[in-house]
Amino acid sequence: MRYAFGLSAVLIALTACAAAAQPAAAPADRVDFGDTAMVAQPCLPMPKALADYLASPADAPLNAEAVKAYVAWNAWEQANDWPALCRYREENHAAMTEPRPAVVFMGDSITENWRHLDPAFFTQGRVGRGVSGQTTPQMVARFYQDVVALRPRVVHIMAGTNDIAGNTGPTSEEAFENNIAAMVDLARVNGIAVVLASIPPTDRFSWRPALKPGPEVVALNKWLAAYAQRRGLVFVDYTPVLATPTGAMRPELTGDGVHPKKAGYDLIEPLALRAIAQAERGTAARP
Repeated sequence: MRYAFGLSAVLIALTACAAAAQPAAAPADRVDFGDTAMVAQPCLPMPKALADYLASPADAPLNAEAVKAYVAWNAWEQANDWPALCRYREENHAAMTEPRPAVVFMGDSITENWRHLDPAFFTQGRVGRGVSGQTTPQMVARFYQDVVALRPRVVHIMAGTNDIAGNTGPTSEEAFENNIAAMVDLARVNGIAVVLASIPPTDRFSWRPALKPGPEVVALNKWLAAYAQRRGLVFVDYTPVLATPTGAMRPELTGDGVHPKKAGYDLIEPLALRAIAQAERGTAARP
């Protein structure tokens, strides 16, 4: 079934087809607020046409109905759920009845695709909470729901690619740093150890071709390493195994220069596990 291989990669294909489609109206079954917007179920269910397509065989052709459903559903989410609180809402509710997870991976599409491309890694208490396209302010807004409420021992935070790309508008290094600090503080006040991961190397964005992100990636990674040292956090640097000498992602490890293939995740997983074990032991110096 296609959904078992992950939503993100499929939606990339749907997005490419939807780009040429006419703008869609909001779905007819949107939430009826009634007397107040504080409702028990604020999330719009996935349209049946899209769910059916995602559940079809992997080689099933795209169809116009699924594309139209995706355009409408995505537009509703963008307008009504900016932080993507609905993305993992049901999974989070289910997880609260299970044993405390060992680690939650918080991030953007690089984290979301990791879970989809190597589901076997996300076992033994490892939980993925990546949302494609997200910037750090969006992650702050969902951090309590998607991380703190699950009560993990460790959180692995990998963020910044989309801040550099300006996915939610122009920003600053100071704003990025404040958002990282907010997530760290939320984790530590709740007894969750923190692993800060480097921003994966890249020298281009396919969706922002005019930008040259390489130097900014380097600058923010230097700040992340120094901040982790100041706060007594574990910092894990994936650059040495992923990057070319010029700071791009190694071409054999990526299809678009930003997102790793399975081979890229295979290289960073031992580093991630070592960093998580270090955080669990509390071996990073405390401030």
